[in-house]
Order: sequence, then structure tokens, then C-alpha cells
Amino acid sequence: MTEAPLRLGTRRSALAMAQSGHVAEAVTSRTGRAVELVEITTHGDVSREQLTQIGGTGVFVNALRDALHAGEVDFVVHSLKDLPTGKPEGITLAAVPPRHDPRDVLVARDGLALAELPAGSRIGTGSPRRAAQLRLLGLGHEILPIRGNVDTRVGYVRSGKLDGVVLARAGLGRLGRAEEVTETFDPLHMLPAPGQGALAVECAAHDAALVELLAGLDDSDTRAAVLAERTLLAVLEAGCSAPVGALCEVAEGEQVTELYLRAVVANVDGTDSVRLSATGTLDEAEKIGRELAAELLARGASGLMGERVP
Repeated sequence: MTEAPLRLGTRRSALAMAQSGHVAEAVTSRTGRAVELVEITTHGDVSREQLTQIGGTGVFVNALRDALHAGEVDFVVHSLKDLPTGKPEGITLAAVPPRHDPRDVLVARDGLALAELPAGSRIGTGSPRRAAQLRLLGLGHEILPIRGNVDTRVGYVRSGKLDGVVLARAGLGRLGRAEEVTETFDPLHMLPAPGQGALAVECAAHDAALVELLAGLDDSDTRAAVLAERTLLAVLEAGCSAPVGALCEVAEGEQVTELYLRAVVANVDGTDSVRLSATGTLDEAEKIGRELAAELLARGASGLMGERVP
């Protein structure tokens, strides 16, 4: 008797469908189980307000988890950067697949890089983190808030309404649109959101067979890196829309695998920031994140996160 297809809950956006499609293919390839996508609309998808106005944390996640609790789907896929840092009751993070390029990119008019756009150029982003770091560069650009999917955001540039928009390289890559990138930002100038470029695969914690099946998708290096980043975010008590950037990279040494965690906290008007880094071994991911967050707070990070542009 053929087993019923596994039901994978996903947001309806083109990017979410592409991400979930990759996970579905990986599950089928590894296990032979068929997977069908179940489209779910989240609050973040239907609201046109800025994420900071509708709560930010969990707006793309809660409806998927509700469907999981209700038994409407067997597992769900999120962009890991959208996950709240708190542990949900009855749900486990079964797999963190290998991470795609976590860096931010610019899509600008005429193929230009950020420094080639003159002062006063209009740059769009829906992220306080990106806005803060763009202003910190001191190039005199006008940073404007935007919402919408990749098509909508890039469309602002194609129509001439904006001179450029900042997006995640991983998203454009998963959509097969990496050729539209005009500049990839060095993390020295623009640190990504904690967890950016990674996916989170969740299922019911009590479903031991499914937990074991999905564990085959897990990448231990990616899981350790995002654990460090998300621990830092949790200790800072900052949500996914806070002006916090963090990137943990895995370096293979001759004798030990080392983690290198960098983080920045900035005020959104771009007048002040705290930027620090830390290193440690792979099994110290949580410790590194916790200690670096404590050091950021000691340097005044809490006050920076509370400030807003008038």
C-alpha cells in the first residue's frame, strides 16, 4: 500500500513556494516519500503595514504553526530569520538545511553599486536593520520604507520610483534571479539578519518517525551558526525587525572547527552603533551568542535598539 503524501505547509509567496519546493524535493529524494505543498496565508502576507507596525516577530510564522497544531499539515518550512527566538510548545526544529549565501544585495538602476549612486538617491528597504546600516555608511542616500514581494520591490527600481532596493541574496538566488544583483554587500559594511539565508523545517515534537525522517536534511554547521546568531538575538530581547545584524561563519581548522560571530546593533537614524565579534568552537555556539550579546548590552546596545527615526 502506497503511503499518503506528506503535507508541507508553506506561505503562498513565490519565494516561500520555491524554498518549500526545494525542501519537498530533498525529502522525496532522500526517503522516496511524496510531498504535497499546502498553501497558507499569514498575517504578514495580507497586511500592507510596515512590519514594525504589525509586530514584526511571528507575523509570517504563526499561521503555519497553527496549521501544524491543528493537524492540517505534517511539517512546515520557514525562512529561519522570521522565527521568533522563543521555543514553541509541541513543535520541534527538525532540520536546518545547508545555508545559502546570507549576504544582503543591492538591485539598482543602470547596474550601479551603492557608492556609485549619487547623494539623494532613493533606496528602499522594509528592514530597520538594513536602513540603519545604510545610513551608517554616510553616503547621503534617502532611505525609504517599502513592503512587498521580490517582484514588487524590484519593480520600484524598474519603474523609476526608486534608485535601488536592498534584498537578501539567498532569496533572489532561490528564485533564479541572481543576475539582477548589482552589488553584494561585504559583511564588514552590512551584516545580515540573524538566520538569513537559512531555512527552518518544523514538525510536531511527538511525531518521532517524522522527526527522524526530517533530520536527514539537517546541516550541523548551519545549525550551529544560526544557534549562535539567534541566541544573541534572544539575549538582546530583540525581534526579527530590530536593527540587529549578526553573522556566524564556520571555519575548518587543522585541529578544530571554529565559529566566528560578528554582530552590530545600531540606531535606525544611523548616528551610532556598537559592533563586536567573538570566536569559539562548534559546540560553544550558544555560549558565544550569549556572551557577545552581554558585551553588546554592556556597550549600550539596549538604548540603540529603542531609538526610532522621527
